[in-house]
Amino acid sequence: MRETRVSVGNGLFVTFEGGEGAGKSTQIRLLADALRERGYKVLTTREPGGSPGAEAVRHVLLSGAAQDFGVRMEAMLFAAARSDHVEQIIRPAILGGTVVICDRFMDSSRVYQGVTGNLEPSFIEALERVAVNGVVPDCTIVFDLPAALGLERVHRRANTAMVPPGQEVGLDRFEREELETHEKRREAFLDIAAADPKRCHVVDAAQSASDIAAAVLSIVEPMLPGSGGGPRTEAAQ
Repeated sequence: MRETRVSVGNGLFVTFEGGEGAGKSTQIRLLADALRERGYKVLTTREPGGSPGAEAVRHVLLSGAAQDFGVRMEAMLFAAARSDHVEQIIRPAILGGTVVICDRFMDSSRVYQGVTGNLEPSFIEALERVAVNGVVPDCTIVFDLPAALGLERVHRRANTAMVPPGQEVGLDRFEREELETHEKRREAFLDIAAADPKRCHVVDAAQSASDIAAAVLSIVEPMLPGSGGGPRTEAAQ
């Protein structure tokens, strides 16, 4: 899939991708802390969500409320949420010189709705082109983990979570799916990374949190504003 990235300022756009339970949230926090200590402006965000409009759609998607309408409708809702997120939050932040770190982005739609949702590539490509509107990540880190281990982490997290009285702990619409589906998504993320090695970097998510954090920082560091590397501005093949 061809991506055309539009130069949108002096910031950096980093996305974290991977299957359920890969530890993305922890690593986003660690990377953001490390960069802030170095004096960088950092914005952490997530998908679906990240902007007020997209957060409203997030509940509909993750609760499974849209599931009965089919995967095509889900893909369209993800795209609508992403468009709002890009225009309201991500693009302005990058224009302002901020390092934006996002938990999931366009690759998740390629995998979840495209590969395991069995939607045709031309449909996914069209939605992506409109939703990102030229804002393609400078760097995508794919956290690779066997699906069985990831789901074990997800269930353990759900069982130990502290929630307010009257609220239930549960898995979201995607976490509830079969192991075979999760493993297929793992392979799809690896395929994306192999096809776009300039943008995508695979990290073994079975390592310790500190080792993963060190690997992530070593990938991002050369791309930081002022480092001499700078963000990508060319079209990725």
